[in-house]
Amino acid sequence: MSYADNPYRSPEFTIAGLAPANERADFIRKTYSHLTAAVFLFVGLESLLLSLPGIDELALMALQPYAWLVVLGAFIGVSWLAEYWARSAVSPAMQYAGLTLYVVAEAVIFVPLLYIANRFSPDIIPTAGIATLVVFGGLTAIVLLSGHDFSYLRTALYLGGFIALGLIVASILVGFSLGVLFTSAMIALASGYILYHTSNVLHHYRLDQHVAASLALFASVALMFWYMVQLVMSLTSRD
Repeated sequence: MSYADNPYRSPEFTIAGLAPANERADFIRKTYSHLTAAVFLFVGLESLLLSLPGIDELALMALQPYAWLVVLGAFIGVSWLAEYWARSAVSPAMQYAGLTLYVVAEAVIFVPLLYIANRFSPDIIPTAGIATLVVFGGLTAIVLLSGHDFSYLRTALYLGGFIALGLIVASILVGFSLGVLFTSAMIALASGYILYHTSNVLHHYRLDQHVAASLALFASVALMFWYMVQLVMSLTSRD
């Protein structure tokens, strides 16, 4: 999962929000087409990984506390590298490599969670997926229709992200459960990131940063989906 930001120090004429309407619309179209492609790639990779022989044993091994901590650390490193590549202003190939690497990393880290969710109930994953798409669509519509700039959320979102990461690491090391309230709070945090990154698409990204913009949006969607799956699992277990 990614929380990087853009410095936005480029000349004004390259900023999508200040570009002519046709160029701005083309940038938005490219951003969301790349986001859609990333989602389909994620779904395809996840289906492939979950169908591999012996994936059940690997998934259960990855759920061990210290193994999961190693996976989390490796994922943070890969995420940073992917963000760096995707934001490369020099090489479009590097940008696409960053987006692809990020999607692959997300697909791998989701395997244990989706394996357990699928064994728990086959309806959990599609339900969580639909819920994520509905919330994402609603939040995107709010930003696109209002044109509001949510960049002021940056400090609060980063602080919330670091606090959440600290709680996750502590829960892994100590062995306590974070519970439904934490899951709901993380969905709210992911919603904030969606508002923030969507408004950045409208106001702050350069016209040549559609790949980086799609990566940021994909990271927010993946974060929400992760906790939406956990929320649906928790609610299902109470039925």
